[in-house]
Amino acid sequence: MKAEQSHGLIKGALLLTLAGFIGKVLSAGYRIPLQNLIGDAGFYIYQQVYPILGVAIMLGLYGFPAAVSKLTVEQSEEGRMPSWRSFYGPVSLILVIINGLFFLTLYAGADQLAQFAGDPALASGYRLTAYIFLFIPVTSLLRGVMQGRGDMQATAYSQVAEQFVRAIIIIMGAYVISRTGSDIYAIGKIGAVASMTGAFAAILVLGPFVKKDKSRSIVSHQHPVQWRRVLKVIGGFGLIAALNHMVLIIVQAVDMVSLVPQLQAYGLTKEAAIKAKGIFDRGQPLIQLGTVLGSSFALALIPTITKKTLERDPASVKQSVGRTLAFSFYLAGGATIGLIMIFPETNTLLFQNDDGTFALRVLALALLLSSVAITAISILQGAGFMMMTACLIVGAGIVKWIGNAVFVPIWGITGSAVATVVALGLLTLVVLVLLSKKLAQFAYKGFVSWSVFLLGGLSMSAFLAVIKWLVPMSMVPSRGVLFFYVIGLVLSGALIYITILIRFGALKDDDIAMLPFASKLMKLRKGRI
Repeated sequence: MKAEQSHGLIKGALLLTLAGFIGKVLSAGYRIPLQNLIGDAGFYIYQQVYPILGVAIMLGLYGFPAAVSKLTVEQSEEGRMPSWRSFYGPVSLILVIINGLFFLTLYAGADQLAQFAGDPALASGYRLTAYIFLFIPVTSLLRGVMQGRGDMQATAYSQVAEQFVRAIIIIMGAYVISRTGSDIYAIGKIGAVASMTGAFAAILVLGPFVKKDKSRSIVSHQHPVQWRRVLKVIGGFGLIAALNHMVLIIVQAVDMVSLVPQLQAYGLTKEAAIKAKGIFDRGQPLIQLGTVLGSSFALALIPTITKKTLERDPASVKQSVGRTLAFSFYLAGGATIGLIMIFPETNTLLFQNDDGTFALRVLALALLLSSVAITAISILQGAGFMMMTACLIVGAGIVKWIGNAVFVPIWGITGSAVATVVALGLLTLVVLVLLSKKLAQFAYKGFVSWSVFLLGGLSMSAFLAVIKWLVPMSMVPSRGVLFFYVIGLVLSGALIYITILIRFGALKDDDIAMLPFASKLMKLRKGRI
């Protein structure tokens, strides 16, 4: 029975990982047609609202459900059947109070936040966005209880449904704005409505799962309410767990409140600063997609790391951690080099011109840094260092804030890109040092084959440079042809890079198994093709 439970947990964890991957791809992907429909100024408006929506999404998907799940498991381990008075009621009340405070703070402070961000017209969008926090108690309770009972399907399906519905409504709203010439600031409100509708869709998906779980229905048994424990887990563990998923959102939140005023200090008019912020925000979906590529596959390589596994088999844990970080580095490093090389073409293909390419090339370094940092943070979190990693993420936000104040008035949006890279670079360095000290003296230096990585990166770069010289973008007649041109560059460059990593032994068999077309790549490793 224990083996079956273990298999079920592993299967459920993989399902959640897949759902999270799909959700993040949807979250990043819809912003490209969004920018195409409403331009850089409209994209700026949406990105001014998105960090708040992102915080709410992380709370409702990861933070509070993890806390409720933890409480549900504790109840089960203590042999206590949950009742409304002793469990569901107190948990719901704490969730309502915490999220109600978020709602009231944002609703009442919308005008001040908009003033602080340098654009008073954003206030109505911020005020409407506050309502998303009122949905979180319901989705968190349902997801958390089902996760605590080992049913990961409910969370996985509801997560994909929520993100899909949100993306569709936002794109439809942007299309209507572009066709009717409506007030472009309406896109912020549409983003809020889309998130609320997505949350409602998630509730509809969760409902049948809860109703079907009749064997564990609410009972009449009463137990003393452990208010202190509930408050500590929901308000402490839940918030910290969510924060550990917010590395990129924290960085975007700093830009939300500081970039436009700092660009005006750089010398831009308000209108020019708004457009420049919208151009800079083009990099966010690309960084997010690359980070998903660099971290999600890598984390799937290892089982969940806990204090118990660390104490029981430290050598195996160190080996798994090293391979995971190396795999994340190789994937994200290759994606970063490739993106820097073809950014003019990618920028033009996705966003219709190559504005801001230099700054966005600098920002592309965040792809590598965030992938490694998020992977390392997830490992540390699994090993029990959640509070520490949360503090480091907040610290990265502070560094980003200081960096914006220092660099943006000098270099404009390039300064913001530098501030992001510095903040994520310091975060990556610190978490890697912590890994070496906290995980049984884990040494990460020997896991990356630098010579092979450099050979792969330089070979890919040289190939792309030659192709771009032979067939420059100016010779591409249309955006449709440019699509195939960019896809050809991406696939051929990736093939060269991966081939070198495999043939020179940087990627092991287990690593190759995680990649698409693994069977073909495995033959390549053995020299059969």
